[in-house]
Amino acid sequence: MSFLGNLVWLIFGGLLSCLIYCLGGLLLCLTIVGIPFGLQAFKLGFASLAPFGKDLHVDKNFSGPLTVVFNIVWLLVVGWELALAHLAHAAFLALTIVGIPFALQHLKLVPMSLMPFGQDLR
Repeated sequence: MSFLGNLVWLIFGGLLSCLIYCLGGLLLCLTIVGIPFGLQAFKLGFASLAPFGKDLHVDKNFSGPLTVVFNIVWLLVVGWELALAHLAHAAFLALTIVGIPFALQHLKLVPMSLMPFGQDLR
């Protein structure tokens, strides 16, 4: 069932979302300071490519002060905008019964888009 959900997700916006995240990641990786943020954008892109059948995992190894600082910078610069975009998509998709599973996948991506450092979809 997750294959079918991922296939429909991919056709109706998942591929475009992945490409946008990866383009942002490429632009961020052009600078040395932006490389960690670019890698997180790539991670979000690949997570948004096929979210069905995956769960959010918090990595205990990445809980140091640098992770906290990077998450705060991410949150202030782009995290809140990405989270609001996922929430808006979820609200729109939840209007129909068919869209509810896709709305749940957008809600799954909200915490990761807010603070991606130390989190992963597996």
